[in-house]
Amino acid sequence: MNDLDALLTPEGRALLDEVRDTDPARELAVATKLRRAHPAGLVSAALGQARLRQRAVAKFGAEDAGRMFFTPNGVEQSTRASVAAYRARRFGELGVASVADLCCGIGGDAIALARAGIRVLAVDRDPAAVAAARANAEALGLAGLIEVREADVTEVDTGAYDAVFVDPARRGGRGRIFDPEAYAPPLSWAVGAARTASVAAALKVAPGIPHEAVPEEAEAEWISDGGDVKEAVLWFGTDPGAVRATLLPGPRTLRSRRLPDPPVRPPGRYLYEPDGAVVRAHLVAEVAEAVGGGLLDATIAYVTADAPHPTPYATAYEITDVLPFNVKKLKALLRERGVGTLTVKKRGSAVEPEELRRKVKPQGPHAATVFLTRVAGAPSMLIGGPVR
Repeated sequence: MNDLDALLTPEGRALLDEVRDTDPARELAVATKLRRAHPAGLVSAALGQARLRQRAVAKFGAEDAGRMFFTPNGVEQSTRASVAAYRARRFGELGVASVADLCCGIGGDAIALARAGIRVLAVDRDPAAVAAARANAEALGLAGLIEVREADVTEVDTGAYDAVFVDPARRGGRGRIFDPEAYAPPLSWAVGAARTASVAAALKVAPGIPHEAVPEEAEAEWISDGGDVKEAVLWFGTDPGAVRATLLPGPRTLRSRRLPDPPVRPPGRYLYEPDGAVVRAHLVAEVAEAVGGGLLDATIAYVTADAPHPTPYATAYEITDVLPFNVKKLKALLRERGVGTLTVKKRGSAVEPEELRRKVKPQGPHAATVFLTRVAGAPSMLIGGPVR
């Protein structure tokens, strides 16, 4: 009997409830006490699952995470619930009623699709992931919409489904995989599977995918959640060749108009830091046009302008000082202004934020933000704060 089978027994479920809020620092003491009444293997499995559930709260929320079952890889690699729900809504808007979810992992995307009323075939070749996906469909009351199958996705017939969703493995024994053809399965196979879908398809890929690797018939979408870039998705059956950045919560979507690169200009009173999804989607020009600005440097994704223009696609800062990079000058300026809370941001600089903080030793009641970047090629410091 594997860990998950044991946890699904009445004894295992009761034990999971008992250890739900165990502080990791107290695990040894709790385990020692529980082993007097329960098998050691079951106690270990329950504490391990409780730890995974605590980690999963950030992705799935406390209510779902407290009922779901996870593997270590499943917590690490599964889609954040807010992103999965957004993608499920897009599928629904496209008229999709059924999806073959290939490389489903522990079922995060399948859950979102089912909650959108879409019937799902969830497939993975990892027995532990398949067991977790099946248990999660049951635990969340979605088993009637989710069929879970252990199989090699390359051998699954998806012809009976409106859409295909593929989330290939992008991690190997040495960490993240950057070559799309080294995904498991390779991107080329996933594209082939997408082309067979009768209504639509979506392929989840790494945010750093080269734009030239995007097939001509695909729409490329970069997604961020709370300012953090989460993934890129290649959509088929939507808008061929389109590029967009979507920011969650919202959603707010910025679409490419294929604008030329913004001009480089001297620093203005305001600096705009585009959202990471906007930068990855190469839509900084669209932001620059919206705020009436230009670039500080031709190779850096910071936009500068003379007036405030609120935009959901970039964070605005009011700049008080623009100086050549010099640690001593920065330290003196911060001391003069009583800055004790210093936020360090950088693009195009080799200086590490923590290293800079140690050197300038900020002290005082005030706060400031310093941008380490280049202005027309020269290493520079811009000091200011967020526009309120």
